[in-house]
Order: sequence, then C-alpha cells, then structure tokens
Amino acid sequence: MSSTLACLGKMASSSLPPGFPPFKDALKTPVFLNHSASAHSDQDHHSIPTQFLWPEECTTRALGELNEPLVDLEGFLCGDRDSIIEAARAVREACTRHGFFQVVNHGIDPELIQAAHDWIDPFFRAPMETKLRARTQVGSMWGYSSSHSERFSWRLPWKETLSFGFPESSQESVVKYFESTLGEDFVQTGMVYEKYCEAMKDLSLKMMELLAISLGVDRLYYRDFFKESCSIMRCNSYPPCRDPSRVLGTGPHCDPTSLTILHQDQVGGLEVLSDGEWQKVRPDRPDALVINIGDTFMALSNGKYKSCMHRVVVNKREVRRSLSFFFCPSPDKPVRPPPSLLADDQSGRKYPDFSWSEFLHFLGKHRRADSGDTLDRFSDWILSRSPSSPPSPDQEPTLTASVRALTLGDQLMNQHVH
Repeated sequence: MSSTLACLGKMASSSLPPGFPPFKDALKTPVFLNHSASAHSDQDHHSIPTQFLWPEECTTRALGELNEPLVDLEGFLCGDRDSIIEAARAVREACTRHGFFQVVNHGIDPELIQAAHDWIDPFFRAPMETKLRARTQVGSMWGYSSSHSERFSWRLPWKETLSFGFPESSQESVVKYFESTLGEDFVQTGMVYEKYCEAMKDLSLKMMELLAISLGVDRLYYRDFFKESCSIMRCNSYPPCRDPSRVLGTGPHCDPTSLTILHQDQVGGLEVLSDGEWQKVRPDRPDALVINIGDTFMALSNGKYKSCMHRVVVNKREVRRSLSFFFCPSPDKPVRPPPSLLADDQSGRKYPDFSWSEFLHFLGKHRRADSGDTLDRFSDWILSRSPSSPPSPDQEPTLTASVRALTLGDQLMNQHVH
C-alpha cells in the first residue's frame, strides 16, 4: 500500500442495422496487414524509450482480484420487482465501496459488440499514415492518438486510441466522421459505431434509473438530468511489451465523466485501487460490460457513490482491446444532487454546484495531476472564487460552444482513460 500511495502522490436499438453484413463477409480480403503498434512490441527491455517508463512504485502489480458484483439486468429491464430490488442492492453495495460492477443480460446484441471490435481492428492494424488521417485537429473533439505523445513527453501510456464524440444534437454523425477522415473504406465502421453508441446511450439512461432506485430517489431524476448529453466513445489498443513491469497501458486515474461503460476483450489488464491495493478486474464473461462511477456522478450522489482510481497494465504476448463509452451531461447544466437525497444527508452538501464545462476547464489546468482527489480540489477551486467579483482570465470557466467542444475532446483524451 505504501508504494501505491507514493505513486499517487507523484502524479436505442442494440442490434446491427438490417441487412448489415457480418465483418468476415464484408471484408473479403485483408486490406490492412501490418499492426503499426508492433513498433512497441518489438522493443526489448533494454531499449524501451524513456518516455514510456514509469517509477517502480507506480507499477506494483496487483495480487488480488476485485470483488465486484455481476449484476443480471434481465429482471430489472423486464420490470420484475424482486429483480429490481436485488439489482439495486448489488449496485449500491459496489458503488459505496469502489464504484465498479459488471452487468450481463443488458439487452445489447452480442453481435453488435463483436462487430465493434471486429470493425475497429483494421484501423489499429493500418499503416501510420492511414491512422494519421484521423489525428486530433485543433477545434475538434475527435481523433487518433498514439500514446498521447502529441501532448506529453514523459510517462506515456503504452497504447493507441481513437476517440470520437456522440453529442446529443449534432449534424455530424459518427458515419460522416469516419467517412470524412478515413475515407469510404471506413463507412461501415462508422455505421457499426453509430449503432453501438446509440445502444450505449440507451443503456446509460437505463442505468441512471437503476442508480436512482439504489440511492432511494425518484427513479427518473437522473434519467431526466441526462436527457441531453454529450458523450465520448473511445477505442483502445494496448500492444504487448517485452518488459511490461516498467510501463503502464493507462496510468492511475479517476474518470471525470458521469458513467463509463466498458467492454474489454478476454486478455485482461484493468485494475482498480480498492482498500489501498491494486486489484484485478477479471474478464470472466465475454458478454459482460464493466460499469464504473465517474467524478461527475459522485457529485450527483453527494459523495455517496465512489469514483475510484484505476489503471491498465499490459503483458508480453497479447494485444488488449477495449471499448469505452463515457456518458457526460450537457455542458452547461448545473450538476447538483436531488433535493430528496440532500434532505436525508445530515452532513449537508459535499460539493458546490458546477457545470461539466467548468469541470473540464479545471481539468485543462491540472491535467496529469490525478491523485484521486480531483473532485475535492475542483470544489475548493469553485468555492475560492469570490462571487462579488468577476473571475480573472485564468479562472474564467464560462466557455463558448466551440471552445467547449475542443475542451471536451481535448481533456478526455488527455485523461488517462481505459
């Protein structure tokens, strides 16, 4: 535990479109043969670039496994009273401890999940010049990143990512994004991810109902709060490393968003800091989704539910892939707990009102400083601003729509997110 603390001190319809061809039939020839990330895997342990090295106290390996519940959502989705009570109990127990749980029978077509993995594989295997067509541009919330090397020069994550937005009311669909940045060969990839994001949003809203029930508040409070949302989809690829003990696929962090829904392959690598120790999240079932609470929902629950530190480790032999959907509120909507929750909390308000855009603005000034208390430090920053005088330019949280769009993508891509 001491080494871990030392490290932290330093740092819709859920099926495929009708008539959509299976991946193996649509991609008749292997267009992309080279996995550009092999540049990572070919490194021997003596030649790992120093930019990727992490201090030994940060890479202490997990010995145990996280005891997170596996929640069966079938009865909840069907409206069975006993099943709802049991699911709410399991979620409450997990969220008051570490904020992580897994769900099955969630209503999302397994073929859609598999298609999302299959159709992103050619992108990660493509030559770098192909991937760089999608590199992050100034003013855009979407883009490709190789180890975040365009932003940082030390403690780089051992991964590649492709991130793109799924805003509530956007004229730019996911399909158009893939076509405009990567060309016609990726149109069907965009079609799959348009459908995948719709399914993830639909599940996120249903989970908001379950979270409300588990907290004992109006079932529709959080669902109504997130009717307008602006979320991020991220595809992650973690190449093998010949000396994984010296690197991290993703550094320790808490998600700043509200809710994360993750599908990981069967390789494993996600670890959660619980009771002062790193613990593994085993991918026991290929149909399971990992869900965790983010900082913003921690504030919406008045601190009752935990946003917990987590990271990703890599291995010597296998590429790890994961798909992360980050559910976020509308940028300017005030984030505050339901009155009924506050009425039952004798300790009072734990966090002041804030907006998602304000939080992102703060993260932009304190990125890569996540020691697990980001929300507390942000609250102190909010409270320190004098209401009687306008904020100074370096404090100004009110952002234009265009700047908010940039900040949303930029900060989420800057965060160490799995």
